[in-house]
Amino acid sequence: MSDKGKTRKTKASDAAEKDAERMTGAPRKRVLRGRISRGVMAAGLAAVLTGTGVGGWWVWSNDMVPAAVKTAKWWAIGQTAQAGLRIDDIYVTGRSQTTRDDLLAALRLTRGAPMFGFDPEAARARVEKLPWVKGAVVERMLPGTVMLHIEERRPLALWQNQGDFHLIDETGVVILNKGLERFADLPIVVGPDAPKHARALLETLKSEPDLMQKVRAAVRVSGRRWTLTLANGIDVQLPEDDPAGAWVRLAEYERQHKVLARDVEVLDLRLPDRLIVRKAAKPRPPKRPKGQET
Repeated sequence: MSDKGKTRKTKASDAAEKDAERMTGAPRKRVLRGRISRGVMAAGLAAVLTGTGVGGWWVWSNDMVPAAVKTAKWWAIGQTAQAGLRIDDIYVTGRSQTTRDDLLAALRLTRGAPMFGFDPEAARARVEKLPWVKGAVVERMLPGTVMLHIEERRPLALWQNQGDFHLIDETGVVILNKGLERFADLPIVVGPDAPKHARALLETLKSEPDLMQKVRAAVRVSGRRWTLTLANGIDVQLPEDDPAGAWVRLAEYERQHKVLARDVEVLDLRLPDRLIVRKAAKPRPPKRPKGQET
């Protein structure tokens, strides 16, 4: 190349360098150094993590790469934390019964830890094992926030089985076995398969809310039907078929004839066209007026 050509090329390079300084606000050499550092780090991490190339699978299968991959992975994650991608805040929605300590223990989060060292799916699986949690969603919100939304189970009834009480939800799943005192107002269902059928029964009872308030327990009989125990001690035998229709009939009988105020032991609704009444062997004692209890 002639001296004249070399001079022209040198001037063009100088002009390009001045343009780079104006766009970045820093000398061109500094900009290039930063780009090379990030590019090398990304390319190196990708190469280690993917393990692609001829013979890559042979090396992996002979346990020569896993340790290097793990080291490179955590080195890269540490670099992202230094760049500001670390856990600073945790936001939780949907929590009512689940304690804060139980959630934090399940999430296994530490303030200041690398954001990309946190596994949202593993955390979700741990959170969903908590007694009150029906479902959970865990997300990273860069640069430093973890979002957790939980759907909690709704208590439906107390299940009595072999003398023990359990709090169950709408699907029949047991939530708690202890500390049930605050749920004493819930209806009690009895029987091995009672939890599976409790929701359908309570939906039936809700059709007559005034009558439902008198129900204290429901016993599942032979896995086919229910016998209800009312607050005044009367047993109501519902049929296997169309228990909802029988419940409406009983409410109508009560409105017209006040059958629940009589000396009755059992009300049998298992036949579709009649109510069979079994009188109590002994008259029930009259209710004491309020303020006269001793």
